[in-house]
Amino acid sequence: MAVTLLVGTTKGVFLLDASETREDWTIRGPFCDGWGINHVIGDASSGAIWAAGGGQWTGAGVWRSLDHGASWQVSQFSNGGFNDWIEANPEEAASLGIEKRPPAPFDGQIEALWSLGQGHGRLYAGSKPAALYASEDDGISWAPVSGLSEHPTRESWQPGAAGLVLHTIVSDPDASERLWVGISAAGVFATEDGGASWERRVRLSNEGGGADHASHPGHSHDPLAEEGTIGFCVHNMGRASDGTLYQQNHHGVFRSGDGGRSWRDVTAGLPSTFGFPIAVHPRDPRTIWTLPLNGDDIGRYPPDASAAVWRSRDGGESWEKCQDGLPVKDCFFTVLRQAMATDGGTPAGVYFGTNSGSVFASLDEGDSWQAVAEHLPTVLSVEVLER
Repeated sequence: MAVTLLVGTTKGVFLLDASETREDWTIRGPFCDGWGINHVIGDASSGAIWAAGGGQWTGAGVWRSLDHGASWQVSQFSNGGFNDWIEANPEEAASLGIEKRPPAPFDGQIEALWSLGQGHGRLYAGSKPAALYASEDDGISWAPVSGLSEHPTRESWQPGAAGLVLHTIVSDPDASERLWVGISAAGVFATEDGGASWERRVRLSNEGGGADHASHPGHSHDPLAEEGTIGFCVHNMGRASDGTLYQQNHHGVFRSGDGGRSWRDVTAGLPSTFGFPIAVHPRDPRTIWTLPLNGDDIGRYPPDASAAVWRSRDGGESWEKCQDGLPVKDCFFTVLRQAMATDGGTPAGVYFGTNSGSVFASLDEGDSWQAVAEHLPTVLSVEVLER
């Protein structure tokens, strides 16, 4: 099996192509005109790749490549300061041979796109401010999913540190009408009817177990949370092969066996309640990985400045530290919410990227690690395209 790592960075998309053994790697990029790219996904059956991002200057959009990254086109959602600059400097713009972009469909509504998802022939994109968009034509045109934007709790949604963003999209491969999204700081929302209606799912399970938050460094109570909830600042979410959902929240790791209707705290055994990514084994629904950080307001780097991925083989009931090959001293990087992924190999490959520009790979499910790329721009996301 050959894989390509789809890496979104602050300076465009990079593609890391591996050999059949997943040992030799080559790097291509940057693509997408140097845009800040928050998330990149691909389709194994067609080889298509989509990249979402943007900012104040470029506006927001989804780039797509139908030839494994050789060429790219953008579907512009909104225009940024680029057009304003041309209007203010027409002579200079003319001398450079650049022209205003035409009006975009969501001008004034979107600052950037933060996430992508795919399921049952439909593409989804999540934005800042938090909203969900869908495409029925492989990312050429898009329409808002109004049922979420019109949710009755919308006025109470509060921004996280990066703003009010829809950053995680999870689909059900067995049911086209079922979808989950994560919004910071509003929580997990689910639809069972294809997006017409949505339910907020943040209830804390009454099941025994759970973590003693007071024993973990870096924990702070979510002031927006309601009694009996896990807190509204979900960071990342993944779905296992048996339908179990896992999430890394601002305040711990949680598991749900009922589609997110209730969540059990499985943080006990980790060195911190704080972190961003959660990754799920492609076949074993009880095996998960996360990368704890020391806390929200004390640096957001690995505890004791020693990098470690923590693995559970029993759904979070117990955890083991995996750091062979990782920088275990004076390590101050951050791994962001979309920057950890797995492949379908045997054993499964696990990958993560850092804000210091490195991408690490484990071909033995976390037992050992190696850097497969270094000195990239800040890595915002890592996904896998199998070839």
